[in-house]
Amino acid sequence: MARPRKFDEEQAVQAALEAFWAAGYEATSTQDLCDATGLGRSSIYNTFSSKHDLFLRALRRYIEHMTGIQVANLESDRPVREKIRELLWVIVADEAGETEGPRGCLVVNTAIELAGRDAEVAELLRRDYVRRHAAIKAAIDAGRMDGDIDRDKDAAALAHAVIGSVSAIRLASRSGVDRAGLEAIANTTLAAL
Repeated sequence: MARPRKFDEEQAVQAALEAFWAAGYEATSTQDLCDATGLGRSSIYNTFSSKHDLFLRALRRYIEHMTGIQVANLESDRPVREKIRELLWVIVADEAGETEGPRGCLVVNTAIELAGRDAEVAELLRRDYVRRHAAIKAAIDAGRMDGDIDRDKDAAALAHAVIGSVSAIRLASRSGVDRAGLEAIANTTLAAL
C-alpha cells in the first residue's frame, strides 16, 4: 500500500520552476531539485517520474502565468499603443533589474537551451508563441479599427515584431546592453506601430 504524500505538489513544482529558471534545465541537477523542493529523490521520481517531466510541469506553469498576464493586458480596454508599451516596458524594467532582478524569461532561456533538440519542449513553446501572437494581433487589429494604428499596417507582421522585440530586449540585456539600449529597442518597436 502506497504511503500518502506529505507535501504540496504544486509548491514543489513552483520551487522546481525557480531552480530551473535560475540555472537552466541542464545545469539543474536532481540534487538541486531536492534542495529546492525539500523532497528526496524518491519523492521527486515517484511524483514526477523524471527531471524532464518536472521541468515540463514547471515550464507550463510559468507559461500559463506569464502569458496570462500579457493576454490580460492585451485584452484590456485601453488603447493598443498603451497596452503594447506596457508589455515592452515591463520587460525593460525586469531586465534593468527594477523588479526581481534580471533573470530573463524562462521561455526565451528554454528556447535557446532546449527547443532545437527537444520536440516536446519545442511544441510547448510553439503553442505559447501562437497564443501570444494571436493576442497581440487581435489588439493591433482592434487598434486598426479604432484608428489608433494605421489600417495599412500588417497586424500579423507587427505582432511578430513585438514578440521578437521582447526576445531581443531579453537577449540584449544578457549581452550587457544598458537600460538606454533596452529602451531604444522598445521605442523602435512602438514607433513601428
